[in-house]
Amino acid sequence: MSKPLTIAMPKGRIYEEAAELMQQAGYDLSADAEKSRKLILEFPEQNIQVMMAKPMDVVTYVEYGAADIGIAGKDVLLEQDRDVYEVLDLKISPCYVAVAGLPNQPLSRIAPKIATKYPKIASDYFREQGEQIEIIPLNGSIELAPIIGLTDRIVDIVSTGRTLKENGLIEYEKISDITSRLIVNPVSYRLKSTEIDEMVAGLSQAVGVEA
Repeated sequence: MSKPLTIAMPKGRIYEEAAELMQQAGYDLSADAEKSRKLILEFPEQNIQVMMAKPMDVVTYVEYGAADIGIAGKDVLLEQDRDVYEVLDLKISPCYVAVAGLPNQPLSRIAPKIATKYPKIASDYFREQGEQIEIIPLNGSIELAPIIGLTDRIVDIVSTGRTLKENGLIEYEKISDITSRLIVNPVSYRLKSTEIDEMVAGLSQAVGVEA
């Protein structure tokens, strides 16, 4: 048997939704397997092993060849700009990146402060709008920044909008729609093209698009 395909996947809802897609494509990864404490899950009957990684780290593992394939949010791909092939929109875990802040609060005239864990996405967006901004990097509870007057706006992922609403914030602009994507290491794509193409074809059919 050939060396197994290694797939880097994040825990949680994305794994569960991806495992369901994999099932439809003929790969039984067990949707609740990610609840174990193991960081590498073995599926020898599928000739697959799954690396459990943080969402922001999936692309790194794929770029450097530790994993052949990964499942990553489009937000991570836009932010990190890594050397990987994005081969399929899996259309799972939909959300979007947006600009938000307190209602009726104008931007500062000179270099508005923007809190975000997506400095590249935020900088690119405001540059396109002709705005010069100052990025305040935060990783958690980003909604707090405008409430306490630390920043004028935030740039963050929005799913239902409930967190914004509960904290008295409103959405100003949508930057980009986000879904999870199947990504591939360029070298792996050459060395394991048959196995990868077979998986892409199966997942494409499960998603409802042509491979």
